[in-house]
Amino acid sequence: MSDSQNSNTYEIKLPLFEGPFDLLLFFIERDELDIYDIPIAKVTSDFLDYLHQLETMNVEVASEFILVAATLMRIKAKMLLPRPVLDEEGNEIDPREELVKHLLEYKKYKSVIQELNSLESNRLDREQRGNLLKEIKKLSQSIDVEAEMQDLDLYKLMKVFQKVLKRYEFDQSRPTHQVVQYPYTISTQKDYLIQRLHSSPNHRISFSSLVEEKPEKILVIYNFLAILELLQLGTITLHIGEGFNNFWVEKLEEEKIPD
Repeated sequence: MSDSQNSNTYEIKLPLFEGPFDLLLFFIERDELDIYDIPIAKVTSDFLDYLHQLETMNVEVASEFILVAATLMRIKAKMLLPRPVLDEEGNEIDPREELVKHLLEYKKYKSVIQELNSLESNRLDREQRGNLLKEIKKLSQSIDVEAEMQDLDLYKLMKVFQKVLKRYEFDQSRPTHQVVQYPYTISTQKDYLIQRLHSSPNHRISFSSLVEEKPEKILVIYNFLAILELLQLGTITLHIGEGFNNFWVEKLEEEKIPD
């Protein structure tokens, strides 16, 4: 078995950055460096090492990365020179000043971009409206009587007539509910039954005779409920008739009424 078959294969994964300044900020935040006092030698070494790894993986290095790498090397060379560069007032110029300025601007730009991306995401979650002016025109056309009259023909007239006729037939056949207040109460029927028993022979009347007097269903119900209440009060007693098809209501005498 060959050595190439026995050897293990290693895959190197590198983080991808949007640009060279994004990579520099990564190094600064990773190592908790002071952005105003960048250790240029260390950052330059890390930056070049990252580019060398990209080249090893046959990844094409963008021109802006190469430009920043050259800038870092130039700054490093200036800081190694024994003679510092002075401004017009005689103050020493820090070679890193321009780089720091660009990094701060990029950092500010990056924070704004993240905020805009968040706003864009929230905006996309909302339901979009159409052209408001177009919707208003469409609504105005739908209620424009003159525009409808221009396209009027016999077929449309017949369709409208048919719809109106169906609506009329539906209204006419719609069920109606009428609430009727019955002129009966249990109290009044109790009084009526007591009067009937007083005027009847032997103070007795049959339930069937009450029904025959006025065969109204609701009145029969009220009379039956009145009989049940008088029976509970001990004012009357009941006698079952023959064949169990009828019963008699008899008024109890005062001395027979239980306390």
